[in-house]
Amino acid sequence: MSTRDIMITKLEAAFKPQLLEVTDESESHRGHGGWREGGQTHFRIKIISTAFEGMSRVAMHRAVNECVAEEIAGGIHALAIEAKSH
Repeated sequence: MSTRDIMITKLEAAFKPQLLEVTDESESHRGHGGWREGGQTHFRIKIISTAFEGMSRVAMHRAVNECVAEEIAGGIHALAIEAKSH
């Protein structure tokens, strides 16, 4: 299972999102710091979930980061997060 697929599974289970997009943007970072052959180093997560109701933007980002902490520790160099409650 790819890193992207693992993150999707974890985020869906944790937040039951109304919208979830996990995009591997590694290829557009070719040659930059943290990039490696095969990709899976730079990701963008766009997530909308009512689970974020009442949370600040920082709290939403922390929650997403905690959910995919293993993947970040496992070699993700950059993670962009767009999180909203609605």
